[in-house]
Amino acid sequence: MKAVTYHGKRDVRVEEVPDPTIEQPTDAIIKITSSAICGSDLHLYELLGMYMDSGYVLGHEPMGIVQEVGAEVTNLKVGDRVVIPFNISCGHCFMCDTGLMSQCETTQVHEYDKGASLFGFTKMYGNIPGGQAEYLRVPQAQFGPIKVPEGPSDDRFLFLSDVLPTAWQAVEYADVADGKTVAVIGLGPIGDMACRVARQRGAGRVIALDLVPERLERARLRGDEVYDVSGSDDVVAAIREATDGRGPDAVIDAVGMEAHGAPIGKLAQDMAGLLPDPLARAMMEKAGVDRLSALHLAIELVRRGGTISIVGVYGGMADPMPMDTLFDKQIQLRMGQANVKRWVPDIMPLLEDSADPLGVDAFATHHVPIDEAPHAYEIFQKKQDGAIKVVLRP
Repeated sequence: MKAVTYHGKRDVRVEEVPDPTIEQPTDAIIKITSSAICGSDLHLYELLGMYMDSGYVLGHEPMGIVQEVGAEVTNLKVGDRVVIPFNISCGHCFMCDTGLMSQCETTQVHEYDKGASLFGFTKMYGNIPGGQAEYLRVPQAQFGPIKVPEGPSDDRFLFLSDVLPTAWQAVEYADVADGKTVAVIGLGPIGDMACRVARQRGAGRVIALDLVPERLERARLRGDEVYDVSGSDDVVAAIREATDGRGPDAVIDAVGMEAHGAPIGKLAQDMAGLLPDPLARAMMEKAGVDRLSALHLAIELVRRGGTISIVGVYGGMADPMPMDTLFDKQIQLRMGQANVKRWVPDIMPLLEDSADPLGVDAFATHHVPIDEAPHAYEIFQKKQDGAIKVVLRP
């Protein structure tokens, strides 16, 4: 089968790899019909190669048609149309029972002391081949796959794999209902959708921050209050002035470890990337640092007593944090991988609504054949050609 494979920093290729097969009685094989490129995939494309072998199959936002099921998978049948959550969870352990599917005890990666395994996301998260391919083996298929109706285009449901539940959890953790004001830093796929979800869930004002003109314009056309963080203007002062001198009630950091405007962090990441993989892994696990400009902006921006919801991926183990400010401002922090299946019952009615209140049908900016994946990664990483969300078609 064709698959998008990793071969080094900024080097992905479409290659022929062996078709997946049933390995466990709880497995299923899915014929992929759509698979999106996630902002988190860009962390692999740029930074985390020390945790991947050449030829590793990428991707964790797929959907498709069930082709085969293992003996213990009784909830699916051949021909079912399904979306595959990015985290692999069993549905019956302590963590799953408490709604923390991203911490599933059945699929935790003990070697790296990580939570639930993820599709297409390095050795740290289970080394499970990903879904940017023609076929995908789905472990724990007795619980994970989400059955969706026939008829609507893939885009109506595809983003249940990651974007929608991640944005939903970010807004849930930000606690922005009842007319509160929320600022969202970073208008990539997750930040863009978080703005939509926040408005849907009762936020009074949505303030959107980014430095890419196309992304800001997309938010402005939706009615969000937009601020360009690329210039010399004091964005924090401007937003405080617009919020009675206090700042927003909540801030969502949808950027993460590769934030612009953090040259020291970028230098440290680049230096780690030059080391042999064993040394690079040791450095990341003991002394790794992130580019923290987006998080520091969130801390500065949020009002006293407010909440910061971190949805952008961070991985540093030695990140300097302004604890004095966090303590003095009495800031609440919430963060973590999305617990996909926990939020599906809340999201599904919005997707079944023909009015498409979250605008998922037109959310993707690019639909390309899987053979064009290397170019798609490049324009997404470089923020070219208006690339905000790219969907691959096998």
